[in-house]
Amino acid sequence: MVERTFIMLKPTAVSRGLVGSIISRFESKGLRIAALKLVRVRREMAEKLYAVHFGKPFYQSLIDSISGRDVVVAILEGRSAIEVVRLMIGATDPVKASPGTIRGDYGLDITNNIIHASDSPDSYEYEHKIFFSPEEILD
Repeated sequence: MVERTFIMLKPTAVSRGLVGSIISRFESKGLRIAALKLVRVRREMAEKLYAVHFGKPFYQSLIDSISGRDVVVAILEGRSAIEVVRLMIGATDPVKASPGTIRGDYGLDITNNIIHASDSPDSYEYEHKIFFSPEEILD
């Protein structure tokens, strides 16, 4: 089944110059880029993206880690894109992420784990609208 997913390369990925390497992994896997841009994250965008974690002990550190900083956001498309991307990025904690996964190869710690990706069709529908207007997404 062809589907779409949202990814965000976090500020550490941008500042460390890893954007090209990470995007090329997805392209090599056969996923198509339907939208891609560099964004400076406003606090309200961060709060909306991470609203699901509101009230959890790590919520504020998530918000602080991306607010006012540059990220690269993208919509990827392909067969079972959500599942494929989740497998490619690895466990949230880079210490537990397998070598060969994006977080396993590049992640530094659980907050600065290089990448965020939608975990379901519902989260994709919610998350991509925070960063993209319909006109910015290619058919």
